[in-house]
Amino acid sequence: MAIKQLTVFVQNRKGAVSSITDILAQNDINIRALSIAETEDFGILRLIVNNEATAEKTLSDAGYLLKVTDVVGVKIGDEPGKLTNALAVLDKAGINLEYLYAFMARTEKHAYVVLRVEDIQEAECALERAGFHLITDADVCKL
Repeated sequence: MAIKQLTVFVQNRKGAVSSITDILAQNDINIRALSIAETEDFGILRLIVNNEATAEKTLSDAGYLLKVTDVVGVKIGDEPGKLTNALAVLDKAGINLEYLYAFMARTEKHAYVVLRVEDIQEAECALERAGFHLITDADVCKL
């Protein structure tokens, strides 16, 4: 049930990220979530999009170095402590969290969070057993 994340390696220079978003827009690809981390020379752009396969091909054809990674998408209540509850589930199950970022959603009562963990299946099982709703690629396409 994992969702697909694109990780794009980008030069740390003016206009680099907008070039990527422009290519995606020209190919009718909608960004649902994103995160960027940078160093002095390059950045790592992480994206959840509505059409991962087309985005991967389009960016690869444009010469970008990228990788597709499975991540866990989890729906949590939009109130204090709910993220902590989800993270506690992973801690209790002994699952290491590598990184996370928020997900854009069209709801006022929930937030969506993308989690990169060392064991996707175990994380999904633990979160579902604790009552959390997981997000699928089909859910991403509906947003």
